[in-house]
Amino acid sequence: MWDFEHGSAAVDFDISYTLPSACAAELQAGRADIGIIPAAAYTQIPDLAILPGIAIAARRPVRSILLVSKVPIEKIRSVALDTSSMTSVALTKVLFERWLGPGRAFTPMAPNLDAMLLEHDAGLVIGDTALQVDRTCYLTVDLAEEWIRFTGKPFVFAFWAVRRAALAESSGDLAAIFQASRDHGLEPASMDSIAREWSGRLRLSEGEVRSYLTENIHYQLDRGCLEGLQLFYRYAAECGALPPAPPLQFVESAKFATT
Repeated sequence: MWDFEHGSAAVDFDISYTLPSACAAELQAGRADIGIIPAAAYTQIPDLAILPGIAIAARRPVRSILLVSKVPIEKIRSVALDTSSMTSVALTKVLFERWLGPGRAFTPMAPNLDAMLLEHDAGLVIGDTALQVDRTCYLTVDLAEEWIRFTGKPFVFAFWAVRRAALAESSGDLAAIFQASRDHGLEPASMDSIAREWSGRLRLSEGEVRSYLTENIHYQLDRGCLEGLQLFYRYAAECGALPPAPPLQFVESAKFATT
């Protein structure tokens, strides 16, 4: 969002902020034209096109998507699932069904780790809550790390999507606009600014925020990520965690072609 907050990109857009799952709901309802959505939402909302080349993905441990457990993985029988993440919930179910052992009971809950573990063997937490977990006190599983270990593929958590009905009314190269914003946000000076702003909000050091953004998150929707995304859709459909995904359709741009 760098150019939308610090540059001129916002002039042509009406910007609002919410959770990715809520962004998906706004797209589905037609109240938003473009949104960064959980990968899982693409399977449930018709007539979306993906902005190519841009993602929130992981090619190594991601740190912010954690299964936190009181017991060894093989002894987990009940899991509380953070209700704010469709994709991480589906990934949890895929990992258990295919590799960690099926037959667990899953319960949606608000992301309060103490409450989750009071009633369940383990809890899925994401985002700020996961980053703030004291991992010396619990057994933790980084879900991106597990996915990569089992599949050899990156994992895509979210990407930008556009309602096809809105594309006819758009002007300019949307993919180029959003990719440029991503690139400018990844510049060292921008990262320093983001780390300063968010360390206080997250109760983390500037170094921890900077390392998370530069080392744990991958921002390219490249070939490896697309392969990982399609494999996730296949596995999630096979175990009933998600409905079958439609073919991946992309917004055309000067750099990327629709596939």
